Amino acid sequence: MALIEYDEYKQRLRDLGPELEKLSAALDMDSARAEARKLEDETAQDGFWNDLERSQKVQQRLKQLQNKIARQDKLVTEWQDLTALCEMGQEAEDEELLEELKSGFQTLEEKIEESRMATLLSGEYDGHSAILTFHAGAGGTEAQDWAQMLYRMYTRWTERHDFTYQILDYEDGDEAGIKSASIAIQGDNAYGLLKSENGVHRLVRVSPFDANARRQTSFAAVEVMPEIEDDDEVEIREEDIEMQVYRASGAGGQHVNKTSSAVRLIHKPTGIVVASQQERSQFQNKDNCMKMLRAKLVELKQQQHAEKISDIKGVQMKIEWGSQIRSYVFMPYQMVKDTRTGYETGNIDNVMDGDLDGFINAYLTQLATGELKK
Repeated sequence: MALIEYDEYKQRLRDLGPELEKLSAALDMDSARAEARKLEDETAQDGFWNDLERSQKVQQRLKQLQNKIARQDKLVTEWQDLTALCEMGQEAEDEELLEELKSGFQTLEEKIEESRMATLLSGEYDGHSAILTFHAGAGGTEAQDWAQMLYRMYTRWTERHDFTYQILDYEDGDEAGIKSASIAIQGDNAYGLLKSENGVHRLVRVSPFDANARRQTSFAAVEVMPEIEDDDEVEIREEDIEMQVYRASGAGGQHVNKTSSAVRLIHKPTGIVVASQQERSQFQNKDNCMKMLRAKLVELKQQQHAEKISDIKGVQMKIEWGSQIRSYVFMPYQMVKDTRTGYETGNIDNVMDGDLDGFINAYLTQLATGELKK
C-alpha cells in the first residue's frame, strides 16, 4: 500500500516542477533578480548614504525584492527536498517518512497557492502594508462582540502569513467586545491580499448575551487601506486638519488616564475622523493618526478616481442589512458565504481562526478576469 502511495506522490511532485517554473515566469523572477543585483551595486557605491531619501527608498525596494526572491527560492528548495524524501522513503518502504511526505506536500501546495495569489496583484498600492479599521454596527454588545471576533480573525490571518501587526487604536465595548479598533499589518502585498475584505460583515448566531437564547443578526464593518509612508503621495494641508487631544481610556495602565495623550484628527474637507490612543506620547499618537488619514484619503481617491485630495468627498459606510460582502452563519447551520464571488465554506471554525485564503483567492481571480460582482 505504501509503495502505491509513494508512486502517487512521486507523480504529483513531478507535476509541480512545471507549475513552479510557470509561477517564476508569472512573478517575473528574472527581472526581480536583475533589479536586486543593480540595487545591491548601488548600495555599495561611495556616497550612497549622502542622499538619505534616495538611499531609504533603495533599501526599502531592495528588501521587497530580496523577500520575493527568498520566498520563491524556498519553494523550489522545499520541492527538491520533498522529491528526495519521496525517493528515499519509497526505497525503504518507510511508513513514517510517508506521513512526513504527505504533510510536507500539503504545506508546499498551500505555499504555492499563496504565491499564485501574488501574481494576481497589479494595483498601484497592492505591494504595500495595510491598515485595517473595525467598526461595530448598531446593536450594542452583540455587534461589539462581533467586531472583536473579526479583529481576532484578521490578526490570526496575519500570524498565519508571518506578517506582523501594530495596534494603532482600540476602544473597548461597553460590556464586551470593541466599539472600534485600527491595526497596521506589515508585510509584502498585505494590502493587495486584504483589499477583498473591505466592507460589511454579517453574523447570524444564537446570542451568548441573550438569556432566552434567541438567534441574532449582527453587523460590523472592516475598512482596508494601503499604508502610505511617503508624504508626497498625498498632500494634507495643516489648515485642513483639526486636532483634538483627550485622555485615553481602556487597557494601558494608570498612565494613560493621567495625561491627555490620545489624539483625534478631523480632516475638514472630507469629514474623515481618525483617532489613536495606544501610544504613551501625544506625538506618537499624532503620527499614527496621520498614517491612518493618509491611508483613508488614498483609498477614497482610488474609489472616486479623484485627481487630487481636494476632489474627494467623505463617504460613510452603511453598516446594515443588504450592504454586507460576506455572511457568517453559526446557527441553524454553519456556513460562511461571500456575496460577491459566491465562494463558500462550511468550516466556520477555520475561517474564524484566520483561514481566509479561499475567499481572497476567489476575489482576486474574479477581479483579474472581470467576473467579480459589483
